This record gives sequence, C-alpha cells and structure tokens, in this order.
Amino acid sequence: MICRLFRIFARNQTRYKHMRTVIQRVSHASVSIGSRCKAAIQEGLLILLGIEEADNEEDIEWLCRKITGLRIFDDENGVMNQSILETGGEILVISQFTLMASYKKGNRPSYIRAAGHATAIPLYESFCRKLGESLGKPVQTGEFGAEMKVDLLNHGPVTICMDTKNKE
Repeated sequence: MICRLFRIFARNQTRYKHMRTVIQRVSHASVSIGSRCKAAIQEGLLILLGIEEADNEEDIEWLCRKITGLRIFDDENGVMNQSILETGGEILVISQFTLMASYKKGNRPSYIRAAGHATAIPLYESFCRKLGESLGKPVQTGEFGAEMKVDLLNHGPVTICMDTKNKE
C-alpha cells in the first residue's frame, strides 16, 4: 500500500508544485541531533514536511485543517473514527527536503525542487505555529537543516501521504 502511494507521488511529481507531507500515527516518536534528544512525543502524529518554492500560506492553512481533522485514531469500538483533536494527542514535525526528490533521470535523486532556506524556514515555522494553534498546544519540532535521527513506533501502521496540489 505504501509503495502504491509513493508511485502515485512519483507519477505526479513533474506536473504539480506542492507542499508534501508524510503523516504517521505513532505510539511515540522522538528526534535527536547528535546525542541530544531535541523533542519527543507520546501518542499522536509524526509529520515529515517537504516544501517547494511555490508553496504559500494557503497551502499551510489547507494542510493544518486536513491534518487536525483526519479521523485516524481509534474510538471506543476500535474503529478509526477520531481526530487528534478528540484524542488530545501530540504532534512532532520534521522538515524533510528529501520528500521533494526528483528521480526521473538516473539513480541519484535531485533535490532542485526543494525550497531554499529563505523560503522554506518561514513556511516551516508558520506551518508548525498554525498547526499548534489548530491543535490547541505547541507542536514539537526537529531543527531545520540539521542532520537528525528520528525514532518512532508506527501505530497500526497508519501512514498517509498528502500534498497540497493533489487534494484527494
């Protein structure tokens, strides 16, 4: 299933400019830089975020609304019927420019579509702030541009790929 979702992204990657996310329901997740734990969460969502130059605040608003409304947490009957707002879960956001990889030619991915720091950092910070406002509490984050180690226990597993120009 995950492979199928990534094939869809690959097929559409040259036609669209989009902010891209990979959303994982987790039992816990953390991010470390060097030997220091930067952030950790318990039950909630780990979000990997890729940003392109063409992305904007409208993309952020749409993603925040969709992410906080996703009914991917179990209700009392064990059915995925609750959002993170209903469960009180936490969110960890990690910037990941490699989500914007182009692998059309050859075997070495190109990251030319990833936004540069001047565009990406303000959008990343705005995304994290607005997602925290929607959630009603701050989200945890990695460090933009740092080499990070992400540890997680995917619950389900539930993994959803979402982008702002292919709103299915």
